[in-house]
Amino acid sequence: MKIAMGTSREAAAQPDCIRALGVEFISTFLFVSASVAATVAAEKLEAGALVGLMAVAVTQALFVAAVVPAAHISGGHLNPAVTLGLLAGGHMTVVRSVLYWIDQLLASSAACLLVQYLSGGLSIPVHTLGSGVGQLQGVIWEIVLTFSLLFTVYGAIVDPNRGAVDGLGPTLTGFLVGANTIAGGAFTGASMNPARSFGPALVTWNWTNHWVYWVGPMIGGGLCGLIYQKLFITKSHHVLIPTHEDGAYL
Repeated sequence: MKIAMGTSREAAAQPDCIRALGVEFISTFLFVSASVAATVAAEKLEAGALVGLMAVAVTQALFVAAVVPAAHISGGHLNPAVTLGLLAGGHMTVVRSVLYWIDQLLASSAACLLVQYLSGGLSIPVHTLGSGVGQLQGVIWEIVLTFSLLFTVYGAIVDPNRGAVDGLGPTLTGFLVGANTIAGGAFTGASMNPARSFGPALVTWNWTNHWVYWVGPMIGGGLCGLIYQKLFITKSHHVLIPTHEDGAYL
């Protein structure tokens, strides 16, 4: 299995790349805005921890299910770990992946600044490790959660032999994001997404254990992409530049 490097022309000379980056920025911006706003709202309303967690889980699940299909031009990754998972499986070039990562981080930062302004300057909650959860435990949590996310993305969206779930990929992925948020939220915040963690950390300048939310998701995403593509997709390798006219990858 080969990973294509791509060329510098992808950054400026290809209209489909410019369009994809624009859509990826907007979709990531909206996703982080909704997720962070739900978290801020739960704290403002002094909702209990479980109620707040459920609010964030439902918000993220519904958003992924509804917006990812609309972001078909870019694939609606919303997440550097998803981009890495697709890169590892040979579905993205290295150059295009780097552009997506920059795009996602900028969108997340802008979204957090907007939510902070619209909330009247309320603090933006950052992802933190739960009480009694060590850094290694946090990394493993994020690896497992993100691996399951990419496993769903590959099985329900990327795999050409997805069978009965064809067309249900974004909805099933949204369900998985919601379920993972409930399962892991009390332990790590269930980020699964370095961009989602980056924006709040930048805006608040709180980098405590921030590396956990890069190492865990990126290992989980990349590992799943390699394993699924190598063991479960029965087709010859080809690089798919993500115009995704046949549907979003996430």
